Amino acid sequence: MTHPFEKNLSVGVVQLELELNGFEQISWADFWLNPRRLRGSDFLMRWSQGVWSENRLTDAINKTADFFALPYGPSGTAPSDDVRAYELYFERLESAGLGNIKRPDLLLFHKKDKTSVEIIVEKLGGVEELPFIPELALKELLSKAIIGIECENSLWVASEMPAFGKPLTPQKRLGGKPGLSKTSVLPTIIIKEEDRAPLLKWQAENNIAIHIWHVFFDRAYGLAWEEAERLVAEGLILPEMHYSDHSIEGKKAYCFYHHYAYLLGMMTESPSFSAGIHHEENGKLTPYTKLEGGNLEISSEALSVLQTAK
Repeated sequence: MTHPFEKNLSVGVVQLELELNGFEQISWADFWLNPRRLRGSDFLMRWSQGVWSENRLTDAINKTADFFALPYGPSGTAPSDDVRAYELYFERLESAGLGNIKRPDLLLFHKKDKTSVEIIVEKLGGVEELPFIPELALKELLSKAIIGIECENSLWVASEMPAFGKPLTPQKRLGGKPGLSKTSVLPTIIIKEEDRAPLLKWQAENNIAIHIWHVFFDRAYGLAWEEAERLVAEGLILPEMHYSDHSIEGKKAYCFYHHYAYLLGMMTESPSFSAGIHHEENGKLTPYTKLEGGNLEISSEALSVLQTAK
């Protein structure tokens, strides 16, 4: 079973922007001696990318007049300023038998409830403790939530992808239903098959709708989980096999065309890249690229969706 730290920082081949060839064989000694430690700049970059996207979503929602967001799931509540602390957080989850817990990354609330929600969270020990608390003890907090948010991100400029906005046409592999060729490169909202059952269960048990919010370099899209399930049930979206960058074992995932999603928001200020370096206790230095800044403005379309939620 994949360690939760690795699972949260894994990436499917569909998200890779280039393939590295021509390198000599890399020694696996460090992996055997230190199997759960950071594996290099790719992991560090992914951690930075995830932190950046969730921060952009949270900041964007908190700037609206009517809503605010709080981290809730393990990846959302994990430390965001120290990758080693991030790893230790997931090791603590695993030691507590909660390493494979699956909850939405964020919870969305009405701003009028902000004070009461903050009091509830403080009594629970703070947002970082939420994944360690059984959900039965979180009913008061969950009763105030509007929706749960599962966060995804991709390092693409969505509007520059070749099939961006391209009309859907009848596809043989879809039995004549509308779609695009399998080789089309366009913005998609991704759901992993392994996440479907646990998040559907969470949604049903708590009577809170889940939406997937997928952040790109220039914009973000949202898709209600129920709408995603409808698209799958009607054969409009088929599963694909995805392979992570550290495993030869393929896993099913669904890529939903942005045509089916609502525009969550636009970047009014572009993010930038800066150099980062991780200094390990043994003296090893690992450089990586960090994503910083940027400003996402929630669209009127998304606000309309949220106004009609729970």
